[in-house]
Amino acid sequence: MPEIPAQKTAAAAVPAGEIAVVAITRHGIVLAGKVVRALPNARLYAPEKFAAEAERAAPGAQTYAGKTGDALGALFGRVDGIVGIVSLGALVRLISPYLKAKDSDPAVIVLDEQGRFVIPMLSGHLGGANALAGRLADALGATPVLTTASDVRETLAVDLLGRELGWTLEATHAALVHASAAVVNDEPVALVQEDGSLDWWTRHANGRTAPLPANLRLFERIEDVDPGHFSALLWISQRSLPTTCAAAWRGRCVIYRPTEAP
Repeated sequence: MPEIPAQKTAAAAVPAGEIAVVAITRHGIVLAGKVVRALPNARLYAPEKFAAEAERAAPGAQTYAGKTGDALGALFGRVDGIVGIVSLGALVRLISPYLKAKDSDPAVIVLDEQGRFVIPMLSGHLGGANALAGRLADALGATPVLTTASDVRETLAVDLLGRELGWTLEATHAALVHASAAVVNDEPVALVQEDGSLDWWTRHANGRTAPLPANLRLFERIEDVDPGHFSALLWISQRSLPTTCAAAWRGRCVIYRPTEAP
């Protein structure tokens, strides 16, 4: 198999639907205008008392009466992303009643009023919050504060492999958690690629500049892998899982289905 190149070649994927930028102070609203201009699918939401300021900062801004927590609740099930220009602690308390699941909650970002730090706090991978934080950091000159283990160490994010190429993922929740833990804990992981483009590392959804992690060993066929030597299996293939392999890899196999030819 050809060596996987390490340079970054693709932009990070951010949420495709509406991104609500919620600001609750005058200074925050000024910064929110910059955020809206940086994200074409973003809209400012502010308290009704700051309607004039919000319209100046971002024409077409929406205002709300009542509590910010109620406004966030109304947005939570409707938008793909939320950028809160409030304190981290405040945003945690405001959104906590509306949390459901990592595969359905919107991406949530917190940004300080000075625009110094941008912190993805919810749905970092599947929801695209980490990618959104990177986009805002570039636009505002801010520092992204990433806390997900795979991004801090620039290793493989198991749930994002092939995402930029349109690949689909097949795995139980337990297997996905197990494989992700094996990767970030530097356990030996077999990565078998039988189909699809070879540039999945360079087109990683959050971008990577380091080489492929040393604990990932590449194979061309699943039959070549000894299950006793690896903690998990990442299998890129169009084939059905061979019956001779299914039992050996049960609970620790993640399958990726490419949509394009190698």
